[in-house]
Amino acid sequence: MTQLPLGRLGYGAAALGNLYSSMGDDAARRTLEAAWLGGIRYFDTAPHYGLGLSERRLGDFLRTRPREDYLISTKVGRLLEPNPAYRSGELDTEGFAVPARSTRRWDFTERGIRQSLEDSLNRLGIERVDILYLHDPDAYDMDAALRDALPALRRLKDEGLVRAIGVGSNSAEALHTLADRANLDLVMLAGRFTLLEQPALAGLLPHCVERGVGVVAAGVFNSGILAKAKVPAGAHYNYGPAPKELLSRARRLADVCATFGVALPDAAIQYPLRHPAVHNVVIGARGAEQINANIAGMDRPLPHELWDALEAEELIPR
Repeated sequence: MTQLPLGRLGYGAAALGNLYSSMGDDAARRTLEAAWLGGIRYFDTAPHYGLGLSERRLGDFLRTRPREDYLISTKVGRLLEPNPAYRSGELDTEGFAVPARSTRRWDFTERGIRQSLEDSLNRLGIERVDILYLHDPDAYDMDAALRDALPALRRLKDEGLVRAIGVGSNSAEALHTLADRANLDLVMLAGRFTLLEQPALAGLLPHCVERGVGVVAAGVFNSGILAKAKVPAGAHYNYGPAPKELLSRARRLADVCATFGVALPDAAIQYPLRHPAVHNVVIGARGAEQINANIAGMDRPLPHELWDALEAEELIPR
C-alpha cells in the first residue's frame, strides 16, 4: 500500500481541460490558487483531459511551488498524436471544449506507456509524477491491461520513475479484477462508491483492504445530482439527465441531511472516507468559489446521528 500523504481531499483537474465548456487561463489559475490556499496538496490530471490542456495548466501552476510540497498523478493508456484531419475551428468530440488538433489513440504497450509518460512530463514541465494510473482499461482491453500495461507500470516504479502505480476507472468490477491479479498501490474509482450508490462495497473495497490497495474516490457527486443542497429537476447523473428514481432517492438523501442541518454536498464529500479502504476524495471545480465550498464541506463536522438516520432509512448500507 502506498504511504504517500494524499490528504483527505484532492483536486481533479478535468475542468482545467475545458470539460463541457471553456475556462480561461486566469480562472484556471485562480481555481488552483484557491485549492492550494485551502490546503490541497494532491492534484490529479490526464492527457485525455482537454487533449493535454489540463496537464499544461496544472504544470504552469505547480512549477511555482516547491516540488516536495505536493503530489501529482497523471494517466497512461491514451496517446495524444497530431490530428492530420484537423480543420480550423473543429472541436474535440469527447466532451472537452478545445480545438481538435490532436487525437487520442489507445496504446497499452510498454513503448506507448513510456512515451505517454514522457509526453505528460513535457506538458507538465516537471521531472516526475508521483502516481501513474492506467486510464479506463475496461473501455479498451482488460487482457492487454494485465498482459502488457500493468507490468510496464510496475517496471517504471521499480526503476524509480514513479512512486506509486494504479488504475483509474468508473467500473468497480474492472478494478476488482485488476486489483486481484496485479500488484497495485492505488485504484481511483469514479462514481461507484458515493452517498447515492455503493456497488463497490460488496467486492472491491473489502478486497482492497485485504490486499493493502488504497482507494481514491472520484465522482462523489455522481455527475452533479449530489452537488446541490436541493436536487434540481434537471440534475445530471453519469453525464446525462438523471432518471426519475435516482432523483427521488437523491431528494430523500437531501431531506434527511437537512433535518440535521447538513447540506447534501457536504455529506456526499465525506461519505466515502467512512470506509477504511478510501484514502482520499478527489473533486473537480470550475472556479475558486466551488473549490472553497468543497474544502469547507470536507472540513465541516457532521453528526454521527446523520449516518445512523440514513442507515435507518435504508438510504445507505449498514
